[in-house]
Amino acid sequence: MSKKFNYHSLEELWKEVHQENIELNFSESTEVLNQSLMINNHQIPNRLAIQPMEGCDSDEQGSPGELTFRRYKRFAQGGAGLIWFEATAILPEARSNPHQLLLNESTEPAFAELLRMTKNRAIQEYGAHHEPFCVLQLNHSGRFSKPEGIRKPLIVVHHSALDKVVNIDGNYPLLEDDQLRYIQEKFVKSAKLAYKAGFDAVDIKSCHGYLVLELLGAKTRKGKYGGSYQNRTRFLKETIELIKQEVPKLIITTRLNISNVIFSENNWGISKNNNSGEWEVNLSEPKRLVKELDDLGLSLINATAGIPYFNPHVNRPYDQPIKEGYPEPEPPLKGVERMFKFAHQIQEEVPGLPIIGTGYSWLRQFGGAAAAANIEKGYHSLAGFGRQAFAYPNFARDLLEKDQMKDKNCCITCSRCSQLMVWGLKTGCVVRDADLYANVYKEVSAVSKNK
Repeated sequence: MSKKFNYHSLEELWKEVHQENIELNFSESTEVLNQSLMINNHQIPNRLAIQPMEGCDSDEQGSPGELTFRRYKRFAQGGAGLIWFEATAILPEARSNPHQLLLNESTEPAFAELLRMTKNRAIQEYGAHHEPFCVLQLNHSGRFSKPEGIRKPLIVVHHSALDKVVNIDGNYPLLEDDQLRYIQEKFVKSAKLAYKAGFDAVDIKSCHGYLVLELLGAKTRKGKYGGSYQNRTRFLKETIELIKQEVPKLIITTRLNISNVIFSENNWGISKNNNSGEWEVNLSEPKRLVKELDDLGLSLINATAGIPYFNPHVNRPYDQPIKEGYPEPEPPLKGVERMFKFAHQIQEEVPGLPIIGTGYSWLRQFGGAAAAANIEKGYHSLAGFGRQAFAYPNFARDLLEKDQMKDKNCCITCSRCSQLMVWGLKTGCVVRDADLYANVYKEVSAVSKNK
């Protein structure tokens, strides 16, 4: 099987999928993507979503910068029915880079302006019937906190693989329960500010190795927030309840790891096989949690997997890794299949709760056909595109109006946007948005090559 994308027609892709016994489906029509979806009393105009993609381009205070406004203007013009605004820190020390967005009383007006611009631009393009559903992702970066460009990990449990990633040892201190309760208060405060700014929903980010996900897997942690399943899920569920009490009209959601796909202790969606003693993916706890979140009144869940700092091939299959990375250890089609299956398995557990599936960008111009098939079959309710939106912000418009995406505009999964983020630079598509991002990429790449 090819490890790189090399398909000139859907028929070629279909042939390989069948030959390799991969469970992927494609629809000949993308008409289903035009269907609206109700979330509480909000009508999402279509089934396409833009995933949260950090641009690392806030100003020094954490307000959206000029490039942030440009990015969301392009997303709004692109026509996706749901726009999931990028990770926004709830505290200065919780930022993953010095130019990550930061929401507080002083930056809230700029967020409100960004949101107004986004919604107004979409309505200007498509009419009053098309108001995108806008979610703000609230995050604490936890062990990946880097607020001044230097690692300052804030951890809740030691992890054999991820401690090495951030260069700490077993003596590094853990956040105490009182500190976690303070962080919880800041999530609630940020949710209130997001509501004031006008966002339709907030996401308590629970994925990709950040603080809330680390708590979900903290099996060896002592105290109120570690050990048992009930303790490990306590922080997330308590935070949701507190936000509901403070801002009852605000819709709450989460981008949730279905599995870390790291085979060691203190991971989520992983357990030891009782017979073999080997670590394996086990979704019993994630399935239990989504049912409980449904009972708590969540209106939407955005499914994902993996820890991009450790196993980026899991949540973003690629043709080319970042410079410090590793080649794809599996055919990318297998990674796409895994992501779709995770979302499908979760949707089956909560058929009445809309689930966003992801993993489409590697499929390039055939991602829309896959999205249509998954939604037709009820495997998930919306299809989320991340890197593709960076490269091709009009992807939704072309799918909805022309029933196809243009291959010349698509993301080529070259990992250069990820590379810019690793270097701590403003992030975008080096290939399709070259006027803004190609020169700085080439300059820094040349310097790093000569070191």
